[in-house]
Amino acid sequence: MAIAEVTVIPLGTGSTSISSYVAQMQRVLSEQTGVQTQLTPMSTIIEGEIGDVMKAILALHESPFQEGAGRVSTSIKIDDRRDHPTSAQYKLDSVNQKLQS
Repeated sequence: MAIAEVTVIPLGTGSTSISSYVAQMQRVLSEQTGVQTQLTPMSTIIEGEIGDVMKAILALHESPFQEGAGRVSTSIKIDDRRDHPTSAQYKLDSVNQKLQS
């Protein structure tokens, strides 16, 4: 399973506020199949098979254009671990377990 951290920044909107774009992107994400998502204050986490994750990222990237943005900058970090099943929660639990030691 792949875990991606995605930050989409609409540019050329005429405003410094992007929360309406973020809300629309979350609506777009809710329509995606095969992925689990988590909104954070600075990005979105997407988990799933790599093909499904990439499809969701493309939908996210396109969303601000559909809402009138003139330019979109998207940053992506992908952790694609194939030696055993993983998730964002697994990664957090692993660190927290080591903190307990």
